Amino acid sequence: MADLGTPNLRLADVLARRVVVLDGGLSTALTDAGHDLSDSLWSARLLLTDPDAIRAAHLAYYRAGAEVVITSSYQATFEGFADRGLSAEETVGLLRDSVTLARSAASEVDGPRWVAASVGPYGAMLADGSEYRGRYGLSRQALESFHRPRIEVLAEAGADLLAIETIPDVEEAEAVLGVVAGSGVPVWLSYSARGTRTCAGQPLAEAFEVVRGVDEVLAVGVNCCDPADVEEAVAIARRVTGKPVVVYPNSGEVWDATARGWTGVPAFEPVRVAGWVEGGARLVGGCCQVGPGMIAELAAALSG
Repeated sequence: MADLGTPNLRLADVLARRVVVLDGGLSTALTDAGHDLSDSLWSARLLLTDPDAIRAAHLAYYRAGAEVVITSSYQATFEGFADRGLSAEETVGLLRDSVTLARSAASEVDGPRWVAASVGPYGAMLADGSEYRGRYGLSRQALESFHRPRIEVLAEAGADLLAIETIPDVEEAEAVLGVVAGSGVPVWLSYSARGTRTCAGQPLAEAFEVVRGVDEVLAVGVNCCDPADVEEAVAIARRVTGKPVVVYPNSGEVWDATARGWTGVPAFEPVRVAGWVEGGARLVGGCCQVGPGMIAELAAALSG
């Protein structure tokens, strides 16, 4: 992992003192810039075809006030790239590129900036919306085998931590934590959730328990959920784990996997952040349909 230098720039130390702003949806920034992401690789396709667009999206979030950006590796997998005819070696290079692009964007702005390497769920690779359902019918061993190679590459690629994100159920969380436990690589774990349950239906109170004894986990929480569900999720995460809480909900719209589009009315309001922070949120940002403009409003609300 990247050496942050002086101890006061270590993210874990900063979280003990204040709230840190995350970016918004990478796909949102890319789509708003005119890129077509209607592809099974989603934003990861641009690692192949237009890496400069990814760098530009990261830079837009940093300039909007984000202190942490999440890399384009969410849907970048060995299996997904193999289906496009890429070798394992080429996939390793693309995963490393995802971190390099974010780090390069960080160099364009002043102040401490961090890079979180995205580790998306198994369902993201399937590109069928199953990261919002979970329970894939795979054993824990199979899930560990899927996640391990990518985690090993990203852990050595120069990111500051891993963002284990949009995990729909406890089984997959346990599998991923089984890979990182004992590695010394800092991570956050965030579930995709509805109300007070994971998308697979387990109570969040039980889901958050899996981080106990895993020293690598510096924060736990939820992402790509409805903004209205965040405050209670924060309270549960804080009560169960005592760790800093990470939250980055979507806009409140709903993804239609069949139509490959968003439906509903946006409900992401930066003024909600006060309640999240009061409950223990220390890493706060947005996910799908939350762009740089909304992150700028969020950063302004936090600084105010």
